Amino acid sequence: MTGSLVDLLEDAGLTGRGGAGFSTAVKVGAAVSAGATLIVNACDGEYGAVKDRFVVTHHLPELVHGANLLSHNGVRYAAGRGSESEAVLRSAGLDVLAVPHRYVSSEESALVSLANGGLARPITKRVPVVFGSTLPSGAVLPPTVVLNAETVWRVAQIAERGAAWFRSVGTPDEPGPRLASVSGAVRSPGVLQTAAGVPVAELIAAAGGPDRGLVGLGLGGLSGGWLTGPDADRAVWSRAGLDAYGFTPGPGTLHVLGEDDCPIAHVAAVLDHAAGESAGQCGPCLFGVPAVAADVRLLADGRLDRAGWARLQGRLGMLPGRGACRFPDGVSGYARSALRAFAHEVDAHRRGGCAAPVRSGHAVAV
Repeated sequence: MTGSLVDLLEDAGLTGRGGAGFSTAVKVGAAVSAGATLIVNACDGEYGAVKDRFVVTHHLPELVHGANLLSHNGVRYAAGRGSESEAVLRSAGLDVLAVPHRYVSSEESALVSLANGGLARPITKRVPVVFGSTLPSGAVLPPTVVLNAETVWRVAQIAERGAAWFRSVGTPDEPGPRLASVSGAVRSPGVLQTAAGVPVAELIAAAGGPDRGLVGLGLGGLSGGWLTGPDADRAVWSRAGLDAYGFTPGPGTLHVLGEDDCPIAHVAAVLDHAAGESAGQCGPCLFGVPAVAADVRLLADGRLDRAGWARLQGRLGMLPGRGACRFPDGVSGYARSALRAFAHEVDAHRRGGCAAPVRSGHAVAV
């Protein structure tokens, strides 16, 4: 890593493609000053994400080149244990960190902990991990910078093609090409090459369009939120464009719900999954997330009474800002967004029914 590369990344305006959108130049500059090692995060840890696998499978030489540009102090590649990405990375003879298939295991401090003999759990950070951290056992962790696989690939592209090339697409505030993972009720799910500033509807069309109508669109996985069908028709895919809806593009995931999908049942299933994905070490994750998931499941089943509805609102308000990582914050925001976007469906479920005559493969009351 050199100062000239930091300057180039700053000129390009590259931000992290893992979801936070933080300046890569600032992060890399801190890594240079700290003499940090590098972990390339190719875990596809977010719900619906497959773009890390795309980068590893189709752009491995560029990924490795970008990693080598970024660190002369050592590079490890983190991938889900038993995943296709892990197999490809190992076949290339790279130093691979096999990560458990748990949502919070790919959080940056969890990866640093795992890489240094600890558990794959987020740790309380008194300073950014790039400057070194401390495990609960008291063991001191070395300075480590964690960058998403797409981010590292973009570093290689910028080094080869320049900052002007990178800024030729996207918006002035969110420049450069980026990947999007599209799943759900579309004809051609997969990974798209796109850029910030395009209409959300254009991304859905590029994935073949809805295969059975569109009742809602989830963006950003568990750290994101929901758009109704009409909102998806007019929204712009960028941080600025989605700000009015209370979330960001995050790690670039989009999940389309078709007209025969029940949004509340889908959200309940995702939250059921989330309840088992935490590190189980902080109160909000150990108790709060499962409690929210249980209430939303009652809502989906038409069994959440007025007291339960008030209880759910209180629990959602108690989750943010209290964990070692942002997982409970994301779950709260995700659930709140769904309850807002699908207010009509929520009302129907609170009355014990559903807003469509047939949803999720079984007859329901209207």
